[in-house]
Amino acid sequence: QVQLVESGGGLVQAGGSLRLSCAASGSIFGIIAMGWYRQAPGKQRELVATVTSGGTANYVDSVRGRFVISPISRDNAKNTVYLQMNSLKSEDTAVYFCYLNDRGYTGTRIYWGQGTQVTVSS
Repeated sequence: QVQLVESGGGLVQAGGSLRLSCAASGSIFGIIAMGWYRQAPGKQRELVATVTSGGTANYVDSVRGRFVISPISRDNAKNTVYLQMNSLKSEDTAVYFCYLNDRGYTGTRIYWGQGTQVTVSS
């Protein structure tokens, strides 16, 4: 089993900052990438930011220049990634889900966190 635990969501005023964290542990075979999706009410889930095990980061256009995803760090059997969100806008309001793309013993698998709410007030 693989567990992803997220933290750092909350309520912030427009223009403010938040930092999300995601700690992954368990039977991870080999990390391909970790990152964050988000889903706003009535909208589809969208990929926000991702980082590969090699450190290559990618962002959706709407957050590029405002959000920064950290490299994947490993400490005490946990693999952790952070999402620093700056200059937040009301349209960033959503539930943010961490994901991990694992090579798996029998093929690639995607694992998800439980989600953390980010609310930006205008």
